[in-house]
Amino acid sequence: MIITLKEAAKKISEAQKIILTAHIIPDGDAIGSTLAVMQILRSIGKDAQVYIDDTVRHNLHCLPHFEEIRRPAEGEKVDADLLLVLDTSVDRIGNVGKITDAPILNIDHHVTNTGEGCDLYVDPNAAATCELVYNLALELNATITPDIATCIYTGLATDTGFFQFSNTRAETLDIAAKLVKCGVRPNFISEKIEEKTLQEVIGLRYALNALKIFFGGKVVGMMLDYNIMKNFESTEGFIDEIRVIDTVDVAFLLTERKPNYCRVSMRSKGMDVAKIAAELNGGGHIRAAGCTLLMSLAEAEKLLTETIGKLMMADGRLTEEEFSTAVRTTDFAQ
Repeated sequence: MIITLKEAAKKISEAQKIILTAHIIPDGDAIGSTLAVMQILRSIGKDAQVYIDDTVRHNLHCLPHFEEIRRPAEGEKVDADLLLVLDTSVDRIGNVGKITDAPILNIDHHVTNTGEGCDLYVDPNAAATCELVYNLALELNATITPDIATCIYTGLATDTGFFQFSNTRAETLDIAAKLVKCGVRPNFISEKIEEKTLQEVIGLRYALNALKIFFGGKVVGMMLDYNIMKNFESTEGFIDEIRVIDTVDVAFLLTERKPNYCRVSMRSKGMDVAKIAAELNGGGHIRAAGCTLLMSLAEAEKLLTETIGKLMMADGRLTEEEFSTAVRTTDFAQ
Protein backbone atom coordinates (compact mmCIF):
# COMPACT_ATOMS: atom_id res chain seq x y z
CA MET A 1 0.00 0.00 0.00
CA ILE A 2 1.31 3.46 -0.90
CA ILE A 3 1.67 5.72 2.16
CA THR A 4 2.98 9.22 2.92
CA LEU A 5 6.24 10.18 4.61
CA LYS A 6 4.29 11.21 7.70
CA GLU A 7 2.61 7.79 7.82
CA ALA A 8 5.97 6.08 7.36
CA ALA A 9 7.41 8.09 10.27
CA LYS A 10 4.44 7.10 12.43
CA LYS A 11 5.00 3.39 11.72
CA ILE A 12 8.65 3.79 12.67
CA SER A 13 7.71 5.66 15.86
CA GLU A 14 5.38 2.83 16.88
CA ALA A 15 8.11 0.16 16.51
CA GLN A 16 10.94 -0.45 18.97
CA LYS A 17 13.18 -3.11 17.42
CA ILE A 18 13.83 -2.40 13.74
CA ILE A 19 15.85 -4.33 11.15
CA LEU A 20 17.13 -2.27 8.22
CA THR A 21 18.25 -3.55 4.85
CA ALA A 22 18.83 -2.61 1.22
CA HIS A 23 19.46 -4.35 -2.08
CA ILE A 24 22.08 -6.92 -2.95
CA ILE A 25 25.10 -5.53 -4.85
CA PRO A 26 24.73 -2.44 -2.63
CA ASP A 27 25.82 1.01 -3.82
CA GLY A 28 26.45 4.27 -2.03
CA ASP A 29 22.76 5.13 -1.70
CA ALA A 30 21.92 1.69 -0.28
CA ILE A 31 24.69 1.72 2.33
CA GLY A 32 24.42 5.44 3.02
CA SER A 33 20.67 5.30 3.60
CA THR A 34 20.72 2.22 5.85
CA LEU A 35 23.59 3.46 8.02
CA ALA A 36 22.05 6.93 8.27
CA VAL A 37 18.64 5.59 9.31
CA MET A 38 20.24 3.19 11.80
CA GLN A 39 21.88 6.15 13.54
CA ILE A 40 18.72 8.27 13.34
CA LEU A 41 16.63 5.53 14.93
CA ARG A 42 19.15 4.92 17.71
CA SER A 43 19.23 8.65 18.44
CA ILE A 44 15.48 8.59 19.18
CA GLY A 45 15.72 5.52 21.39
CA LYS A 46 15.08 2.67 18.94
CA ASP A 47 16.93 -0.65 18.72
CA ALA A 48 18.15 -0.65 15.11
CA GLN A 49 20.47 -2.98 13.18
CA VAL A 50 21.52 -3.14 9.51
CA TYR A 51 21.65 -6.45 7.63
CA ILE A 52 22.94 -6.62 4.04
CA ASP A 53 23.00 -9.98 2.24
CA ASP A 54 26.10 -9.26 0.16
CA THR A 55 29.65 -8.03 0.31
CA VAL A 56 30.14 -4.27 0.18
CA ARG A 57 32.73 -2.61 -2.02
CA HIS A 58 35.82 -1.46 -0.10
CA ASN A 59 35.39 2.25 -0.83
CA LEU A 60 32.19 2.36 1.28
CA HIS A 61 33.93 0.92 4.33
CA CYS A 62 34.87 4.48 5.30
CA LEU A 63 31.30 5.36 6.27
CA PRO A 64 30.56 5.82 9.98
CA HIS A 65 29.38 2.60 11.70
CA PHE A 66 30.08 0.50 8.59
CA GLU A 67 31.65 -2.17 10.81
CA GLU A 68 28.25 -2.77 12.42
CA ILE A 69 26.64 -4.07 9.22
CA ARG A 70 25.79 -7.76 9.53
CA ARG A 71 25.19 -10.42 6.92
CA PRO A 72 22.39 -12.91 7.74
CA ALA A 73 23.62 -16.35 8.70
CA GLU A 74 22.04 -19.53 7.36
CA GLY A 75 18.81 -20.15 9.27
CA GLU A 76 19.18 -17.02 11.42
CA LYS A 77 16.01 -15.63 12.98
CA VAL A 78 15.66 -12.19 14.54
CA ASP A 79 12.79 -10.92 16.68
CA ALA A 80 11.77 -7.49 15.38
CA ASP A 81 8.79 -5.14 15.24
CA LEU A 82 9.55 -3.80 11.77
CA LEU A 83 11.66 -4.64 8.71
CA LEU A 84 12.62 -1.36 7.03
CA VAL A 85 13.68 -1.85 3.40
CA LEU A 86 15.51 1.09 1.82
CA ASP A 87 16.44 1.92 -1.79
CA THR A 88 14.89 -1.16 -3.35
CA SER A 89 11.80 -3.30 -3.71
CA VAL A 90 11.43 -6.18 -1.26
CA ASP A 91 12.33 -8.86 -3.81
CA ARG A 92 15.98 -7.66 -3.99
CA ILE A 93 17.06 -7.99 -0.34
CA GLY A 94 18.29 -11.59 -0.53
CA ASN A 95 18.04 -13.68 2.63
CA VAL A 96 17.36 -10.73 4.94
CA GLY A 97 13.67 -11.26 4.25
CA LYS A 98 13.93 -14.71 5.82
CA ILE A 99 15.34 -13.66 9.21
CA THR A 100 12.17 -11.99 10.49
CA ASP A 101 8.41 -12.16 10.06
CA ALA A 102 7.99 -8.51 11.07
CA PRO A 103 5.76 -6.18 9.00
CA ILE A 104 7.62 -4.49 6.14
CA LEU A 105 7.98 -0.77 5.55
CA ASN A 106 9.61 0.14 2.23
CA ILE A 107 11.13 3.59 1.52
CA ASP A 108 12.45 4.07 -2.00
CA HIS A 109 12.86 6.46 -4.94
CA HIS A 110 12.73 3.97 -7.82
CA VAL A 111 9.81 4.52 -10.18
CA THR A 112 9.57 0.76 -10.86
CA ASN A 113 8.83 -0.08 -7.20
CA THR A 114 5.13 -0.97 -6.84
CA GLY A 115 5.30 -1.84 -3.13
CA GLU A 116 3.78 -5.28 -3.51
CA GLY A 117 3.23 -6.95 -0.15
CA CYS A 118 4.26 -4.02 2.06
CA ASP A 119 3.66 -0.41 3.02
CA LEU A 120 5.59 1.79 0.59
CA TYR A 121 6.65 5.41 0.68
CA VAL A 122 8.12 6.17 -2.74
CA ASP A 123 9.13 9.44 -4.39
CA PRO A 124 10.46 8.89 -7.94
CA ASN A 125 11.37 12.59 -8.19
CA ALA A 126 14.00 12.26 -5.49
CA ALA A 127 17.54 11.90 -6.78
CA ALA A 128 18.37 9.28 -4.15
CA THR A 129 16.76 7.43 -1.27
CA CYS A 130 19.08 9.48 0.94
CA GLU A 131 17.01 12.57 -0.01
CA LEU A 132 14.04 10.81 1.57
CA VAL A 133 16.15 9.83 4.58
CA TYR A 134 17.01 13.49 5.18
CA ASN A 135 13.31 14.37 5.14
CA LEU A 136 12.53 11.38 7.36
CA ALA A 137 15.04 12.65 9.94
CA LEU A 138 13.25 16.00 9.99
CA GLU A 139 9.87 14.27 10.32
CA LEU A 140 11.19 12.27 13.31
CA ASN A 141 12.68 15.41 14.87
CA ALA A 142 16.11 13.75 14.89
CA THR A 143 19.36 15.71 15.09
CA ILE A 144 21.53 15.28 11.99
CA THR A 145 25.01 14.66 13.37
CA PRO A 146 28.19 14.85 11.24
CA ASP A 147 28.19 11.03 10.97
CA ILE A 148 24.55 10.89 9.83
CA ALA A 149 25.16 13.75 7.41
CA THR A 150 28.18 11.94 5.93
CA CYS A 151 26.11 8.83 5.19
CA ILE A 152 23.26 10.83 3.64
CA TYR A 153 25.62 12.95 1.53
CA THR A 154 27.32 9.80 0.20
CA GLY A 155 23.99 8.50 -1.12
CA LEU A 156 23.20 11.83 -2.78
CA ALA A 157 26.66 12.11 -4.33
CA THR A 158 26.88 8.58 -5.70
CA ASP A 159 23.35 8.42 -7.14
CA THR A 160 23.83 11.74 -8.95
CA GLY A 161 27.36 11.08 -10.22
CA PHE A 162 28.57 13.76 -7.82
CA PHE A 163 25.76 16.07 -8.94
CA GLN A 164 26.45 15.67 -12.67
CA PHE A 165 23.48 13.46 -13.69
CA SER A 166 20.11 14.76 -14.88
CA ASN A 167 18.42 13.61 -11.65
CA THR A 168 20.19 16.40 -9.74
CA ARG A 169 17.52 18.88 -8.64
CA ALA A 170 17.61 22.19 -6.81
CA GLU A 171 16.27 20.30 -3.78
CA THR A 172 19.15 17.83 -4.02
CA LEU A 173 21.75 20.59 -3.97
CA ASP A 174 19.93 22.39 -1.16
CA ILE A 175 20.03 19.26 1.00
CA ALA A 176 23.70 18.70 0.12
CA ALA A 177 24.53 22.26 1.22
CA LYS A 178 22.71 21.76 4.53
CA LEU A 179 24.61 18.50 5.09
CA VAL A 180 27.92 20.30 4.58
CA LYS A 181 26.81 22.75 7.28
CA CYS A 182 26.19 19.70 9.49
CA GLY A 183 29.83 18.65 9.16
CA VAL A 184 30.23 16.75 5.88
CA ARG A 185 33.64 16.92 4.17
CA PRO A 186 32.83 16.54 0.43
CA ASN A 187 36.49 16.09 -0.52
CA PHE A 188 36.85 13.14 1.87
CA ILE A 189 33.82 11.39 0.39
CA SER A 190 34.78 12.00 -3.24
CA GLU A 191 38.34 10.79 -2.65
CA LYS A 192 37.17 7.60 -0.94
CA ILE A 193 34.40 6.82 -3.43
CA GLU A 194 36.71 7.32 -6.41
CA GLU A 195 39.42 5.04 -4.98
CA LYS A 196 40.19 1.89 -6.95
CA THR A 197 42.50 -0.97 -6.15
CA LEU A 198 45.28 -1.80 -8.60
CA GLN A 199 43.38 -4.98 -9.47
CA GLU A 200 40.29 -2.95 -10.38
CA VAL A 201 42.31 -0.71 -12.68
CA ILE A 202 43.80 -3.79 -14.34
CA GLY A 203 40.27 -5.17 -14.64
CA LEU A 204 39.21 -2.06 -16.53
CA ARG A 205 41.78 -2.96 -19.20
CA TYR A 206 40.10 -6.36 -19.70
CA ALA A 207 36.69 -4.70 -19.73
CA LEU A 208 37.63 -2.20 -22.41
CA ASN A 209 39.06 -5.00 -24.51
CA ALA A 210 35.67 -6.73 -24.28
CA LEU A 211 33.90 -3.65 -25.64
CA LYS A 212 31.28 -4.12 -28.34
CA ILE A 213 29.59 -1.36 -30.34
CA PHE A 214 26.02 -1.93 -31.53
CA PHE A 215 23.52 -0.19 -33.79
CA GLY A 216 25.85 2.23 -35.52
CA GLY A 217 27.47 3.39 -32.29
CA LYS A 218 24.30 4.31 -30.39
CA VAL A 219 24.71 1.38 -27.97
CA VAL A 220 27.92 0.16 -26.40
CA GLY A 221 28.49 -2.72 -24.02
CA MET A 222 31.14 -4.50 -21.99
CA MET A 223 30.83 -8.27 -21.58
CA LEU A 224 32.84 -9.89 -18.77
CA ASP A 225 32.73 -13.66 -18.34
CA TYR A 226 32.99 -15.60 -15.09
CA ASN A 227 36.70 -16.38 -15.46
CA ILE A 228 37.52 -12.67 -15.77
CA MET A 229 35.11 -11.66 -13.00
CA LYS A 230 36.90 -13.97 -10.54
CA ASN A 231 40.00 -11.79 -10.81
CA PHE A 232 38.70 -8.57 -9.28
CA GLU A 233 36.40 -7.47 -6.52
CA SER A 234 34.29 -4.83 -8.23
CA THR A 235 33.29 -3.37 -11.59
CA GLU A 236 32.21 -0.09 -10.01
CA GLY A 237 32.75 2.80 -12.39
CA PHE A 238 33.44 0.66 -15.47
CA ILE A 239 30.22 1.69 -17.18
CA ASP A 240 30.98 5.37 -16.66
CA GLU A 241 34.10 4.97 -18.79
CA ILE A 242 31.98 4.11 -21.85
CA ARG A 243 28.82 6.13 -21.16
CA VAL A 244 30.70 9.28 -22.21
CA ILE A 245 31.37 8.11 -25.81
CA ASP A 246 29.96 10.85 -28.04
CA THR A 247 27.69 8.68 -30.24
CA VAL A 248 26.30 6.57 -27.40
CA ASP A 249 22.75 6.79 -26.06
CA VAL A 250 22.73 3.53 -24.05
CA ALA A 251 25.73 1.91 -22.37
CA PHE A 252 25.61 -1.40 -20.55
CA LEU A 253 27.85 -3.65 -18.49
CA LEU A 254 27.04 -7.36 -18.65
CA THR A 255 28.85 -9.50 -16.07
CA GLU A 256 28.68 -13.24 -15.52
CA ARG A 257 28.80 -13.53 -11.71
CA LYS A 258 28.57 -17.33 -11.80
CA PRO A 259 27.57 -19.86 -14.48
CA ASN A 260 24.12 -18.98 -15.85
CA TYR A 261 23.83 -15.91 -13.61
CA CYS A 262 24.42 -12.58 -15.34
CA ARG A 263 24.03 -9.09 -13.98
CA VAL A 264 23.19 -6.09 -16.19
CA SER A 265 23.81 -2.41 -15.44
CA MET A 266 22.63 0.24 -17.91
CA ARG A 267 23.14 4.00 -18.27
CA SER A 268 21.68 6.36 -20.86
CA LYS A 269 21.76 9.92 -22.10
CA GLY A 270 18.20 9.95 -23.43
CA MET A 271 16.56 6.51 -23.58
CA ASP A 272 14.46 5.38 -20.60
CA VAL A 273 16.53 2.35 -19.55
CA ALA A 274 14.06 1.57 -16.75
CA LYS A 275 11.68 0.42 -19.54
CA ILE A 276 14.39 -1.90 -20.86
CA ALA A 277 15.10 -3.27 -17.39
CA ALA A 278 11.38 -3.77 -16.68
CA GLU A 279 11.05 -5.78 -19.90
CA LEU A 280 13.69 -8.11 -18.41
CA ASN A 281 12.15 -8.22 -14.91
CA GLY A 282 14.51 -5.59 -13.54
CA GLY A 283 14.07 -1.96 -12.55
CA GLY A 284 15.69 1.35 -11.80
CA HIS A 285 15.67 4.93 -13.06
CA ILE A 286 15.18 6.57 -16.45
CA ARG A 287 18.94 7.07 -16.84
CA ALA A 288 20.25 4.16 -14.72
CA ALA A 289 18.74 0.70 -14.38
CA GLY A 290 19.60 -2.98 -14.20
CA CYS A 291 18.41 -6.56 -14.11
CA THR A 292 19.52 -10.14 -13.57
CA LEU A 293 19.45 -12.74 -16.35
CA LEU A 294 19.60 -16.42 -15.42
CA MET A 295 21.34 -17.68 -18.55
CA SER A 296 24.75 -17.92 -20.15
CA LEU A 297 26.70 -14.78 -21.05
CA ALA A 298 26.16 -15.34 -24.80
CA GLU A 299 22.40 -15.84 -24.33
CA ALA A 300 22.21 -12.80 -22.07
CA GLU A 301 24.05 -10.63 -24.60
CA LYS A 302 21.67 -11.68 -27.38
CA LEU A 303 18.51 -11.11 -25.33
CA LEU A 304 19.72 -7.81 -23.89
CA THR A 305 20.83 -6.25 -27.17
CA GLU A 306 17.67 -7.37 -28.99
CA THR A 307 15.53 -5.85 -26.23
CA ILE A 308 17.50 -2.60 -26.24
CA GLY A 309 17.30 -2.36 -30.02
CA LYS A 310 13.57 -3.05 -30.25
CA LEU A 311 12.64 -0.59 -27.50
CA MET A 312 14.91 2.10 -28.93
CA MET A 313 13.24 1.66 -32.32
CA ALA A 314 9.81 1.88 -30.68
CA ASP A 315 10.99 5.09 -29.00
CA GLY A 316 12.18 6.55 -32.30
CA ARG A 317 15.81 6.53 -31.21
CA LEU A 318 16.94 3.89 -33.68
CA THR A 319 16.18 3.28 -37.34
CA GLU A 320 15.74 -0.15 -38.89
CA GLU A 321 18.95 0.43 -40.82
CA GLU A 322 20.86 1.17 -37.60
CA PHE A 323 19.27 -1.87 -35.95
CA SER A 324 20.73 -4.11 -38.65
CA THR A 325 24.21 -2.57 -38.45
CA ALA A 326 27.00 -5.07 -37.81
CA VAL A 327 28.49 -5.28 -34.32
CA ARG A 328 32.01 -3.91 -33.96
CA THR A 329 34.44 -5.12 -31.29
CA THR A 330 37.59 -3.66 -29.81
CA ASP A 331 40.99 -5.26 -29.44
CA PHE A 332 43.33 -3.05 -27.46
CA ALA A 333 45.66 -5.98 -26.85
CA GLN A 334 47.15 -5.59 -30.33
